[in-house]
Amino acid sequence: MPVTAFNRPIRVLVAKVGLDGHDRGARVIATSLRDAGMEVIYTGLRQTPEMVVNTALQEDVDAIGISILSGAHMTAFPRILKLMKEKGMDDVLITGGGIIPDDDMHALKEMGVGELFPPGTSTKDIVEYITGWVQQHRNF
Repeated sequence: MPVTAFNRPIRVLVAKVGLDGHDRGARVIATSLRDAGMEVIYTGLRQTPEMVVNTALQEDVDAIGISILSGAHMTAFPRILKLMKEKGMDDVLITGGGIIPDDDMHALKEMGVGELFPPGTSTKDIVEYITGWVQQHRNF
């Protein structure tokens, strides 16, 4: 289903968590999502999990995309999931990508994280995944 088929654009928050200072990939993804018709909130560098979840709640997003290259994925994603549950954000997708080993990707998915995208993933695949997930899980 195209992004424009919903009653409103899909809203996605894109964030860089922790001390990871490389955001080129996150900016490319944010631009691709925007070009696909989504509303994108890009939080910039050095966000805490608390900042990410609070912004997502305030902005009423459908999805949160975390870009992480620092190796802190096994700390950041579980913390974000916990905060989302505490705030009743059970219908918001948490997804992301970066340098995440396959075993860790599997463990994070078991915890409730959505699809995780390694470097080189087609932006079309990411747009289709988010659109499909929102179509199935959110009331539009």
